[in-house]
Amino acid sequence: MGEIRTLISAEEIDAKLAEVGSAITRDYQGKDLLVVGVLKGAFMVMADLARHIDLPVEFDFMAVSSYGASTQTSGVVRILKDLDQEIADRHVLIVEDIIDSGLTLNYLMKSLRVRKPASIEIAALLVKRGIQRVPIEVKYPCFDIGPEFVIGYGLDYAGRYRNLPYVGVMEGSPD
Repeated sequence: MGEIRTLISAEEIDAKLAEVGSAITRDYQGKDLLVVGVLKGAFMVMADLARHIDLPVEFDFMAVSSYGASTQTSGVVRILKDLDQEIADRHVLIVEDIIDSGLTLNYLMKSLRVRKPASIEIAALLVKRGIQRVPIEVKYPCFDIGPEFVIGYGLDYAGRYRNLPYVGVMEGSPD
């Protein structure tokens, strides 16, 4: 396996999530907030971010998969796990680990908007710049990164490394 270089430390992540959590607390004061994690990658971001949101919030999860070709090319996704709760007239905050092409998230946002939420916004740990195929408005971005392949803090390589407490880049051969 190649070396793993730390791109964003656990301390940097925690500090940024505290900052974003404070902004969310301020922005959603007195509102009915549903925080939605997109599985699997977002579970760590969502758990840690939630600890910094000083509001009574509810949680739900979605899981999506691309049809046939990769999401980079198709952008058509299948919902493997839908929300358990109705979102009409509720304020929805989608939590993502990483946004790259934006195609999958764009599809997800369209499918949720037809359910008539009061508002729908996105919080993302990582936003890959320069490779968006569709414009995605991220209200709460944490870190902008380049095109490198990242692992850790919920992000995997072949199902592994999600448990790293930081975001890293795999150098050299991954095996």
